[in-house]
Amino acid sequence: MIEDYKKARRLGLKEFHRARSQGRYPYLPVLDEMLSGGSPLSEFPVGLVDIPLTMLAGTKTVGRREAFAADFMPLLEETTEFALKWSNLYESQVNEGIRDAIKVYEYMHRFYVMEGNKRVSVSKYVGAHGVMGDVTRLLPNEKETDETDYKLYMEFLDFYKVCPLYEIDFSEVGAYKKLALLMKQDFIHPWPQEMKERLRGGFQFFQKVYDKKAADKIAINASDAFLIYLNIYHLDEMRSLSTAALSRRINKLWNEMLIQSTADNRAIVHSPEEMQEKNPQSTQGLWGGFFGNAPASTYTKENPLRVAFCYERPADTSSWIYGHELGRNYIENAFDGRVETIVYDQCDTDEALRKAVDTAAIDENELIFTVSPAQMQETLRCAIHFPKLHFLNCSVNLSHTKVRTYYGRMYEAKAILGALAASLCENHKIGYVADYPIFGSVAEINAFAIGAAMIDPNIKIYLEWTSVEGSNWRLSMKENGVSIISGQDFIKPNTASREYGLFKMMDDGSVQNLAVPMWNWGKFYELIIQSYLDGRWDETPTSQAVNYWWGMSAGVIELILSDKLSYYSKKLVLNLQNAMVQDALGPFAGEIHTQDGDVLAMDMTKLGSEEILTMDWLNDNVIGHIPKLEELTESAKNVVLVSGIKNDDL
Repeated sequence: MIEDYKKARRLGLKEFHRARSQGRYPYLPVLDEMLSGGSPLSEFPVGLVDIPLTMLAGTKTVGRREAFAADFMPLLEETTEFALKWSNLYESQVNEGIRDAIKVYEYMHRFYVMEGNKRVSVSKYVGAHGVMGDVTRLLPNEKETDETDYKLYMEFLDFYKVCPLYEIDFSEVGAYKKLALLMKQDFIHPWPQEMKERLRGGFQFFQKVYDKKAADKIAINASDAFLIYLNIYHLDEMRSLSTAALSRRINKLWNEMLIQSTADNRAIVHSPEEMQEKNPQSTQGLWGGFFGNAPASTYTKENPLRVAFCYERPADTSSWIYGHELGRNYIENAFDGRVETIVYDQCDTDEALRKAVDTAAIDENELIFTVSPAQMQETLRCAIHFPKLHFLNCSVNLSHTKVRTYYGRMYEAKAILGALAASLCENHKIGYVADYPIFGSVAEINAFAIGAAMIDPNIKIYLEWTSVEGSNWRLSMKENGVSIISGQDFIKPNTASREYGLFKMMDDGSVQNLAVPMWNWGKFYELIIQSYLDGRWDETPTSQAVNYWWGMSAGVIELILSDKLSYYSKKLVLNLQNAMVQDALGPFAGEIHTQDGDVLAMDMTKLGSEEILTMDWLNDNVIGHIPKLEELTESAKNVVLVSGIKNDDL
C-alpha cells in the first residue's frame, strides 16, 4: 500500500508548491494560532456529526502542521513511520472502512482536527464525501469577530438548532431565513426528519453536479447556488431528475448565478439619457445602443406590439395598482395604435401569475410588466421558462438578469415635501406613514426627515408603518400631537378618504390636502416601450442586472400643490424642485446623522446609489424604527422577503 502513499504524497507536494507560488500558506491552518491573543472562547459539545470533508479547514494544534499540505495530502517521506501508519490506515479503509470517529473543533462553521488527521487524509484520498467526527463547538466572541461574519454564523446556529445540516454553507446574511421560508419552516420548531433528509440528499446531488460544472469558473459556492435554484425549482422535483436534467437546469440559471458572484452585479440606470451614453456610436437614436444594434422592429396598427400587465388584484381595489392602470391607459393612446395592451388581474398567487403569463405568451405578448415586488420570484421563473419574452418587475435593486426592474427616485419628491411640511408646522412635529420596509422606502423616509430639518432643525418626524400587525397610525399621531402628516402617495379608488400625500388633520376632524407626490407611470411606460420600438431588446447574456431608477428630471415623478398653499410656499417648492432636477440639491449630499449616532459623509460627499437604495438606518430626527419580519402582516412579509432592506434582522 506504500504505492498509494507515494501517489498521495505527490498530490500533497503539488498542492504545496501551488500554494507557495500563489502566495498562500502551504500547510494546514492551525486553529490555536488563529485564536491566539484573543479572549477564551466558550465550548459547546455538539456530539457525533457526519462532517463533509470540504468543510475540514485545518488542524487544532501545531503538532502535525508540516506533515500535511493545505488539502490534507501527506508531505513526509515514504520511509517515515508516518508513511507506514498512513498506508496501514489506507489498507483498513479499503478493506473495512474507517469506523472510529475523529475528534474536531468547530469554529465559525469550519472544522479543525484534534485527533485523526491521517484518517481525514486517507478519506480525502479515496474520494469519500465525509467522515464521522466528535464535534466540540467554539463560540466566537462578538466583539472580536467581524460583524457580518458573526451575524451569518449566529443565523447558521439558529438554522442548525432546527435542521442540523452542516453542509448548507451560505455566504450572505439572511440566506438561511430565506431557505426556511422556501421550505415553509421557521427557526422555532424542529424541521420534520423526512424534510431534513430530502434537503440533505437534494443538496448533495446539486453540489456534485454544480461543482463539476462550476470548477473555477464562478465565485459562488454550491450552497448559494442551491438557494438560487430553489427559488425557481421545487426541492421535491429533484427525486426524479437525472444528472443530465439537473445540469440543463443549472445551465438555464447560469447567468443568475454568475451575477450573484460579482460585486458589481447591478447596472442602475439613472435617466433615459444614460442609454445613449452606453453606446454613443449607435445610429438608432436615444435607445438603440443599450437595447442592441439590430434594426428597429416594425410595428403598425395592423401588427401592434403586444404588452401585458399583471396585477395582483383589480385596479379599483388598490391605490398602487390604480396608478399603474392610469399609466397603462396613457400608453394605449400614446403610440397611435402601434402598441396594444392587456390586463391580467387577480395574479395574487404564483399559480395565478403563471397562468396569466402562459396566456400572454399564447397571445403573442412580447413585453410583460408585473407591478409588485411580491411577484418577482414567479416573474423570474416565468422569464426562465419563456426566454424569448421580456419581463420587467416594478421594484428596485434586485439582481436578476432575466427580469429588469423599474422604479422611481421618489425620495427626491419626499425631500421637498419634508421642507414644505416643516415650513407649515407650528409644533415641530410631523408624521410619516410608510408602507413596507423595502429597497428605496427608507431613503424616502430619511429624505423627508432631512428636507424638514433643513427648514426647521428642531423638527421631529413620527414614523408609523401600515404593514405592521395591529398598526393604528391615526391614534398614534393624535396621541403625539401630530397634525401635518405625509401619508400614502395615492388616493384609493372608490373611497372618499383625503388622507394621502401631504395633508393636515384639522381640529374638526377634516383633512386639508397640501401637496401630492405623483408617480407618472404613463411617462415611465412610454419611455421603456419606446426603447423597445426603437431597437431590439438585448438578447445577449449580460453580466449585470438592469435597474431603471429614474427621477424628477425624467418626468416620471411630479408634485401637485394645493391651491390653498400660499404664494411663498409654492415658490419654496418650485425652487427646490428646479434645484433637484438640475442636480444642484440632494438630501444625501453632505454630513448626515443617524439615530444610532453615526455620522456619514463627513467629507461632504454625496451618498452613492447603492448606499441610498440599501439604507437600513434612520435619520437622527426620526421617532420610530424599521420593523422586523415578525412584526409585519402576512401579506407584507411576502413583499419584504423579496425586496426587504433588513433581511439580516428579519
